[in-house]
Amino acid sequence: MAFDALPPIGMGTFRLKGDDAREAVRSALSLGYRHIDTAQMYGNEAAVGDGITTSGIPRREIFITTKIWFDRLHRSDLINSLQTSLQQLKTDHVDLALIHWPSPDDEVPMEEYLTALRDAQREGLTDHIGLSNFTCAQMDQAREILGDTPIFTNQVEVHPFLANRKLVDHAQRLGIPVTGYMPLAVGKVMEDETLQQIASAHHITPAQVAIAWCAARGVVPIPSSTRPKHQTQNLDALKIRLTDDEIRTIDALDRNERIANPDFAPNWD
Repeated sequence: MAFDALPPIGMGTFRLKGDDAREAVRSALSLGYRHIDTAQMYGNEAAVGDGITTSGIPRREIFITTKIWFDRLHRSDLINSLQTSLQQLKTDHVDLALIHWPSPDDEVPMEEYLTALRDAQREGLTDHIGLSNFTCAQMDQAREILGDTPIFTNQVEVHPFLANRKLVDHAQRLGIPVTGYMPLAVGKVMEDETLQQIASAHHITPAQVAIAWCAARGVVPIPSSTRPKHQTQNLDALKIRLTDDEIRTIDALDRNERIANPDFAPNWD
């Protein structure tokens, strides 16, 4: 089937390699995940592909996202790299291909790589196209370049300590859904007293509170976990309804604490 929207939660695979990636993907799919997120830079597309193909879940029921690294943004490099990704993932197409980071210092013009990505979509290499780590101004520019071609998502860092409010609001105003990576702030949410208190009131975990808060904002969370117990808890977090007061309390934890901030990152909003 063709997906017309992002599944409400995804399984992130950043930092997972080899058997860990393979087993985590297979476990996630067996528990009910249908959105698997990887990237060329993760170096695990082959293992992720193994996890998918050995899961027993039909390919058409699984939404696969991969991301094109910034050293492959020239037109021919982009298409070739995506074809390599498909071979690694053992599929004839991905559901979503993202530009992982905007070209540092605009070394490759945005028009070149976004039109190449659109060409890849027209060739059937990907059903949908989108962005990752693009600022408000860059989203505006991308929207102008792509015109009527929908931007399926902008995938950015979102967790209680980095609400990324300006960017999330701007994307949603443009009609661009937001995917939130690192929703658990690489485990830091577990140590926060405020989140612990809210979790205790609901008899859940602080990780589930963070995921429920993302979902309440209309952000699609893609937590990464290798343990079936945690994967199940992450899925169950979508059923949790936080009160308006609780959401405001979590909102107040925002301290602009950015975890993914490499030296080639754009000038953040």
